[in-house]
Amino acid sequence: MRNVKMVVAYDGIRYHGFQAQNRTGLKTVQGELEQALETLTGEEISIIGSGRTDAGVHAWGQVVNFRSGTRIPEEKVPFALNSILPRDITVREAEDVPEDFHARYSAKKKTYCYTVYNDRHMSPFWRQYAWHVPVGLDAGNMRAAAAEFIGEHDFTAFCANNTEDGNYVRRIYAFTVETQGPLVRFTVTGSGFLWNMVRIMTGTLLEVGKGKRSPEDITALLLAKERRRAGMTLPPQGLCLQEVIY
Repeated sequence: MRNVKMVVAYDGIRYHGFQAQNRTGLKTVQGELEQALETLTGEEISIIGSGRTDAGVHAWGQVVNFRSGTRIPEEKVPFALNSILPRDITVREAEDVPEDFHARYSAKKKTYCYTVYNDRHMSPFWRQYAWHVPVGLDAGNMRAAAAEFIGEHDFTAFCANNTEDGNYVRRIYAFTVETQGPLVRFTVTGSGFLWNMVRIMTGTLLEVGKGKRSPEDITALLLAKERRRAGMTLPPQGLCLQEVIY
């Protein structure tokens, strides 16, 4: 049996998240991948993902692995699967990896990007891939606030209240805010992320950009550990899993 690693990109708009659901009739990215693999190999295959993405969230660099007895060469696996998969899911790379490789537990870092469309009127071309903010934003203040997240912190204030993970400590390695015309991209690399963590951090940074908070407020929010004091949870369509680092 081979252990095959794949890098997968997908448009999450049509899917009820990455992870397969017990409820029938809900389309998920994992479900589509497993169905395509069964069609290709004739085997019932369960894939392991690097992590979940919520309904409506996109990915450019989601990583999965699975075990199979197929003899299809690794370089041909993407072409074979992409001929079966729906057009909003693409296998970008595939390679054989050691038996002990695990897409989730072997991951060292992950990078997410949240995109904001900052203009008076929303572009129809970005409506499914960005969150519209029609008022001016102070990029300098948002960069200063983003820097306050760097390091190891307790992120209780920046995750959904019903998060089941009992450990709220995560390390942020980098957090950048870049502008290109009306687009504002918030890119964050961390050891891992709690449920809705990136969407809440970015929602809080937008409040800094609007002048409703100061950059120094971020440290106080981290120390307070109270979700109600942080910013809103932004909608899913602006979020994309960019890369998983091993």
